Amino acid sequence: MDLATLARPQLNRRDFVKIASLTVAAMGLSQALNPRIVEALEQVAPAKPPVIWLEGQGCTGCTESFLNNLEPSAVSILLDTISLRYHETAMAASGHQADKALTDTIKAGGYVLVIEGAIPLAQNGKFCTIAGKTFVDIVRESAKNAAVIINVGACSSFGGIPRSGPTDAVGYLFRGKELHHVFDDVGNKPVINLPTCPVHNERLVATIVYYLTFGKAPEMDNYHRPLAFYGKLQHDNCARRGQFEARRFVTDFKDPAQQGRCLILKGCKGPIAFQDCWERQWNQRSNYCIQAGVPCVACSQPEFYQETSPLYAHDYDFGVK
Repeated sequence: MDLATLARPQLNRRDFVKIASLTVAAMGLSQALNPRIVEALEQVAPAKPPVIWLEGQGCTGCTESFLNNLEPSAVSILLDTISLRYHETAMAASGHQADKALTDTIKAGGYVLVIEGAIPLAQNGKFCTIAGKTFVDIVRESAKNAAVIINVGACSSFGGIPRSGPTDAVGYLFRGKELHHVFDDVGNKPVINLPTCPVHNERLVATIVYYLTFGKAPEMDNYHRPLAFYGKLQHDNCARRGQFEARRFVTDFKDPAQQGRCLILKGCKGPIAFQDCWERQWNQRSNYCIQAGVPCVACSQPEFYQETSPLYAHDYDFGVK
């Protein structure tokens, strides 16, 4: 085995089956589609669909979440399933080489465009500039020739935390709940929002694989979120729902006797949060916010963060005083 082989692990059929199984489970598809997804992955792997990953006004948390993917590893996905042409954090190139990779990929067209971070519009976009260009212009230029646009995290979906600041930060389609039409001139193409702060790595992998397999976006809600991930209410599926019905609430985090009680009085926004964190969980399905004793902050919602802060304050009327 040579050094090139050691440095560049190849996905085998077993890995394709793992990715297909993840996609089927995540999207709520029939197991009968497993062979079709495996076949599609094996067909696209040699061609390696090009991906441009842009980073705007954000914290790079979505990148870190994706790079934590283990089954298969993010390295295998990046090297053997897709061709990551441009990513300011993960790419080896820099400077003029990086700019050329972005320009050449845009010119060729037909790529998957992933956007991370909010898009600041104030002062003609000057709050976020890369290589002398505003992020607004970079997004517009990149979106025109994209085959599909996937917004990862709350920021690129709806504006997220930056929307509360002075930069007039927006998501690609939405400023909170409202469509803003800033990028209407790039043409009509599939746009998929994958909010939460950060994006869940499984949601992103499954969405990319679904698109590569079927050539279309999955079924989505009015906010362009896949229903498979955002079609169920956290409150209806919460392990502490019985505590809510019994009116047993946490009022003092320091009281051991209150562990496991409902977190509504500590600001939990579960009754307005549409997501599957309770089922998918985080860190290789080991835990998630409420299970760890932390209130849900509804980071899957367009209201996050501007309308849901202070995060740990009970300021919503959920019928509980």
